[in-house]
Amino acid sequence: SAVFEPKDYASEEDRNVKIFQCLQEADIQMVLLAGYMRILSADIVRSYRNRIINIHPSLIPKYCGMGYYGKRVHEAVLTAGEKETGATVHFVDEGVDTGDIILQRKVKVLDDDTADVLAERVLNVEHEIIVEAVALVVQSLGGEK
Repeated sequence: SAVFEPKDYASEEDRNVKIFQCLQEADIQMVLLAGYMRILSADIVRSYRNRIINIHPSLIPKYCGMGYYGKRVHEAVLTAGEKETGATVHFVDEGVDTGDIILQRKVKVLDDDTADVLAERVLNVEHEIIVEAVALVVQSLGGEK
């Protein structure tokens, strides 16, 4: 494993260069982003096309993109009066939450939900579908189930 603390780098670009170097040196075949709320460089995304996956706490294309992360997503869902939300696992591309969807699962929004309560239910679904999505991607890359 490797840790890339933002405070240890002069810029986001410097950190991305180091991440890319580490991925190549370790011969990494697939990247899983879970709770990684930063943008990877275009070089990394191009080099790992359809091998970088991300989990997002909404039913993309709703409540995603710049500014939609963490509790903000659930607050937006509640403010809009949505009756359902969910989680999405998708491939990472050069956009923000714009890559092809691998899996989605719905979660009902209850009348008495708060952002924190809803976030917890969505997180439970995220934990389920990320495992399923990794298995699907590994299988598509020629790996074992």
